[in-house]
Amino acid sequence: MADTAVSPQQVPQRPQRATDVIVVGAGLAGLVTAAELTAAGRHVTLVDAEGPAALGGQAWWSFGGLFLVDSPEQRRLGIRDTADLALADWLGSADFDAGGAPGGGDEWSRAWAEGFIDFAAGEMRPWLHAQGVRWFPLVQWAERGGYLADGHGNSVPRFHVTWGTGPGILEPFVRALLDARAAGLLTGMFRRRVTGLVLTDGRVTGVRGDVLAADGAARGAPSSREAVGQFELAASAVVIATGGIGANHDLVRAAWPERAGRLPERMLSGVPDHVDGSGIEAARGAGAAVVHEDRMWHYPEGVTNHSPVWGRHGIRILPGPSSLWLDADGHRLPSPLFPGFDSLGALQHITGRGDDHSWFVLDKTILGAEFALSGSEQNPDLTGKDLRLLLQRVRPGAVGPVEAFAQHSEEFLWADTPGELAARMNALTGTDRIDPGRLDRTIRDRDRQVRTGLGKDLQVTATAMARRYVVDRVIRVAKPHELLDPAHGPLLAVRLSVLTRKTLGGLLTDTDGRVLRPGGGALPGLFAVGEAAGFGGGGAHGRRALEGTFLGGCLFTGRTTGKALADQLSG
Repeated sequence: MADTAVSPQQVPQRPQRATDVIVVGAGLAGLVTAAELTAAGRHVTLVDAEGPAALGGQAWWSFGGLFLVDSPEQRRLGIRDTADLALADWLGSADFDAGGAPGGGDEWSRAWAEGFIDFAAGEMRPWLHAQGVRWFPLVQWAERGGYLADGHGNSVPRFHVTWGTGPGILEPFVRALLDARAAGLLTGMFRRRVTGLVLTDGRVTGVRGDVLAADGAARGAPSSREAVGQFELAASAVVIATGGIGANHDLVRAAWPERAGRLPERMLSGVPDHVDGSGIEAARGAGAAVVHEDRMWHYPEGVTNHSPVWGRHGIRILPGPSSLWLDADGHRLPSPLFPGFDSLGALQHITGRGDDHSWFVLDKTILGAEFALSGSEQNPDLTGKDLRLLLQRVRPGAVGPVEAFAQHSEEFLWADTPGELAARMNALTGTDRIDPGRLDRTIRDRDRQVRTGLGKDLQVTATAMARRYVVDRVIRVAKPHELLDPAHGPLLAVRLSVLTRKTLGGLLTDTDGRVLRPGGGALPGLFAVGEAAGFGGGGAHGRRALEGTFLGGCLFTGRTTGKALADQLSG
């Protein structure tokens, strides 16, 4: 989809009439909330610190993956899924806290989680389908887990890639809001940074903040924070939809739990610079409860973008299961921390060691079969709905964006032998931590297991099991082979860095999206959606997430809260 389709440039900067609701943040959750409110006849003022070119926020950059349960796409592939199984997987991953003082446990988080599973197994797909959203028919298996039946991970494939990726999800809501603007029900106020909430007799009645200098920055690029004035707006209710803290690395490090080790000084950002936690802080300053701040979902498989858009711009590799995952000293990560099985577990293993990087070691065949890159801009075939480009995914070799990284990124290192590869790995990091002899033995030990056709190596057996699923066999998992077989070479090592992404905690909300005070009780007039609300209840994912649930969480919280707020205003 062309960028202009979701970035109208002629957006009024001043309200045309008194507004009913102020929505702070023009990302997916904010747009869905505004669409529900304007559909109910309520006037909404959409306030965002970025310019109109950034409409859609982080969702525009996403791969567009949605967690759906018992979908037609799953059934056509022979996948047997149910809401009960999905909820069991969610709870096994979440590890929710029980009980405690009001608001101190995970009561609201769990309620939102149960509601989301019902949404994913019921209303979400037909609701989106009716608005023209479609999906790539080959359902992916992300976050496999690899633990026991009641542990973390998806029991079956549930990751549905949207045809059009993130922009494809945004399109119907942008279209609805353009219609609402034409009908006089929506006002856009851009380059407005909310720094505080207005309280009247204990109720939130508006927002205040800075008018930022005009800036024509492209979507996602850093923009000026020069204040050229102040503003204040009044409304019956305010909705915080400003996302999390992923680009504020100081906040991320401060909130990271000590039990999980230390986040490194050198990290990449998977979100634009404006994702800084400012909306959450404004709500906290007005008396809102912020919970589970130490729960985050960052990725260990980041690589520096060779063509960056925002500061410290990183891209996540979406790997298949065949690459060897080595720590900074060249040791394999323990079972089941294989590529694509437990992202947070792998991250905590790396941070627990105090390292700022790890490695994938693979070969050219595995690169071509198994590597994908997260993000709408890294998947032009799916984003542009280009069937000709899409055919590359079933042909031998890497797709275009992966091939570009392989050619242009200094973090993709090619070699003909393990000894040569070790030398290049050490040269990149300026250390001698990779021992050439040990790397050679590690690869040969793994190859010996593959040669048996069976083997005791859990990663080798898990990879063979993955190929029982037709989609993995056709487009995601290479046929098992020896890494040192010249027919599949040369060898490749990829340096992986920590990539900040999602905030799992946030503003504590009830099941109508009302923000609560510490100890319980609503803060009248204030609501929160999306990542700012921990995707519902201050942390609907608990301690671990299942892939495809972040965009879905924005859709669910926006739709639920928008409807509840519209009903409240009507009452």
